[in-house]
Amino acid sequence: MTRSPELTTAAPLTKLSEEEGLFRDTVRDFAERDVKPRVAAMEQASALDSALIAKCFEIGLMGIEIPGELGGAAGSLLMTVLAVEELSAVDASLAICVDVQNTLVNNLLLKWGSDELRRRYLPRLAADLVGAYALSEPESGSDAFGLQTKATRRGDRWLLEGRKLWITNGAEAGMFVVFANADFTRGYKGITAFVIERGYPGLSVGKKEDKLGIRASSTCELILDGCELPATNVVGEVGHGYKVAIETLNTGRIGIGAQMIGVARGALAAALRYVKERHQFGHPIAEFQAVQFQLAQAATELEAARLMVYNAARLEDAGDPYTMQAAMAKLFSSQVAERVTSLAVELFGGYGYTKEYPVEKFYRDAKIGTIYEGTSNMQLNTIAKQLLK
Repeated sequence: MTRSPELTTAAPLTKLSEEEGLFRDTVRDFAERDVKPRVAAMEQASALDSALIAKCFEIGLMGIEIPGELGGAAGSLLMTVLAVEELSAVDASLAICVDVQNTLVNNLLLKWGSDELRRRYLPRLAADLVGAYALSEPESGSDAFGLQTKATRRGDRWLLEGRKLWITNGAEAGMFVVFANADFTRGYKGITAFVIERGYPGLSVGKKEDKLGIRASSTCELILDGCELPATNVVGEVGHGYKVAIETLNTGRIGIGAQMIGVARGALAAALRYVKERHQFGHPIAEFQAVQFQLAQAATELEAARLMVYNAARLEDAGDPYTMQAAMAKLFSSQVAERVTSLAVELFGGYGYTKEYPVEKFYRDAKIGTIYEGTSNMQLNTIAKQLLK
């Protein structure tokens, strides 16, 4: 029996283990049953529904790779990818909240945090604490190591001064991983990572950005005005923050790839349904070969992007080199998401340009994929460097 196009776009051909398949299906059911009815309201309010965030904790989506003894699900990066893809097919805003929590915050502490930091924060991050990752600054985007936030040691304390921008989860986060330079004379080798809790003296969350897409996801300014924290809150070693940032962003790019294939999948599924319903010249537009070929091309590119993202995740899970594959997956999946969502809008015609139908949101949500966790040009730069090593 031939599967319908809708099922084909929702069920990747890549073989998953029984555990992975059950996990994916659980997230898909949650996305359809609990998330989908709230998407329009969250988009209108430009805020995530707190009940959904609580549900993400409840079903284990906020601590996927955290070991069981620390309260997590003891899963893999591929399982994080599956969760982000499934959520993004319905709502990319909730998906990026889950993605940042797992790939940038939990993953960073698992790889670089001291035993004390892991014991202190990971059980909370799996249970009820939202995390955020604060690297970017007003004058430090693609040139991340040009950051100007300053860290000064005072006995058993650190004081941080500076301003961070574009911080995902900024409104909801109870803790932040913040990068600051402890010794500007050493350039990027002075950069150090710190854990800062909301409520620490000198920390405040500033402006929330009014964005084109992923509108329910909070993107905020973070202000550090002599923010004081204990010396034990250093992640890794002083001056090794650049290594922490690079390796964490490599993983983060795989998560963004998952978000983009989910967005593209949601848009393509909506288009596949619509072309069977929309009649022109006395026929459903699905019967026109020009439409069929565009859909076939979109489905092919989406499947290729999915395989690249899954492959990068499996490489990291196996402990193999994955930097170039992560950059390729992020680059290509974001390009595919732009093309597929644009096609979906066009196939819906005038209706596609209205908020009454879902594809205009997928189209807007896709654009961020070419920007955060490194722009497309930065991915090309990474790929070129890896090729020429």
